[in-house]
Amino acid sequence: MSELDLLRGLPQGKRNIKQRETAKTQALIDLSREYGADYFDGSRDVGYGGYRYDGRWVPVARDIIAHYGLMPGDRILDVGCAKGFLVKDLLAEGIDAYGVDVSHYALLNCEPEVVGRLHIGSAERLPFPDASFAVVLAINTLHNLKKPDLIAALHEMERLATRGKFLQVDSYRTEAEKEIFESWVLTAYTHDYPDGWRRIFDEAGYTGDNNWTLIN
Repeated sequence: MSELDLLRGLPQGKRNIKQRETAKTQALIDLSREYGADYFDGSRDVGYGGYRYDGRWVPVARDIIAHYGLMPGDRILDVGCAKGFLVKDLLAEGIDAYGVDVSHYALLNCEPEVVGRLHIGSAERLPFPDASFAVVLAINTLHNLKKPDLIAALHEMERLATRGKFLQVDSYRTEAEKEIFESWVLTAYTHDYPDGWRRIFDEAGYTGDNNWTLIN
């Protein structure tokens, strides 16, 4: 298991921490966790404030392919695929890419190129046979599960992947970063310092790569 920054090619979004902190309520958190229209394409107070394809995942797709030595036709699964932006860009590179997500809204509003490749399902019970994919990804997804389900999801990644696994989760390195994170986050049930995450990975027997999403 190693730390690996496969998202270095993504542009860094600007977050209005103070606005989110003052607007954040339990009602908005509950609405956000429905992962519906409000979360993806509604107010920034609830989620993305508009989740639209802009090509930013193209360099990420290429870095994933290069790191894991993927060839055209190799199968890859994106857990928490949302509208399928990364799946679309992997397909454009010749990879046999698929996605799974809990959001009916996201799948009904997915990119046209990925219709039929995205499945409804939860990370702790992935609807695929053992060893179905060369690589399984879970980018900014598993922290949205409570710890028992998160452990189960890590087991699922181990079950499905034959070559590589990569996940990225919410974290923080200092008390100041933790305070900023807690003022911003809406959907995460599980979060910790990197050492705490590593203990979770060890408990689950996770052997893949990982990286952290930091808000600072």
